[in-house]
Amino acid sequence: MKITSLTSPAAALAFFAAAVFTLSAVAQAPQGPPPGGGPRPPRTYPAPTNLKVLPKTMTGQQVHEVMEKWAGSLGAHCDTCHTADPTNLGPNGRPRLKFDDDSKQEKLTARLMYKLTEDINSNYISMIPEDKDKEHAEHHGQPVTCGTCHRGHQHPEEFVIPHDDGPRPPQGMPAGMAMPPAPK
Repeated sequence: MKITSLTSPAAALAFFAAAVFTLSAVAQAPQGPPPGGGPRPPRTYPAPTNLKVLPKTMTGQQVHEVMEKWAGSLGAHCDTCHTADPTNLGPNGRPRLKFDDDSKQEKLTARLMYKLTEDINSNYISMIPEDKDKEHAEHHGQPVTCGTCHRGHQHPEEFVIPHDDGPRPPQGMPAGMAMPPAPK
């Protein structure tokens, strides 16, 4: 199986789970200015429970930040991965989410996708030698994230190779040894 065929689903899942968690935490935050019109006190996040792929040493704030990134990368909301608890209403009257509940397939998929991106970054991207050419350095060794494939969509759009005049000769190949044009 090609790595590229695994990258999209795994990255999507990881970003999706984080996005859902983040968005649900944000959705549960009180809306509007605090009573008295003063600045809102900083939001606090409870210690996470049921972490299976993220480090168990992460704080609630750190998990929240990861979930916000995943949510943005997937164009998702917290309730995509997390179930609502109709018996636990927030100050806005809406049910709070049960972050430790693993009953949604999307959450399980997000965990797999996170593991995939971690594997790609640790075992493959980290092996790409640094490019000493500053002009091309940003194209080598960039970590894979949910956004690498998803680009703001829960289900990544299929990549369509743009039509071209044919393959270009590899860099450094003498002009006289150019590759033949692609069949039309």
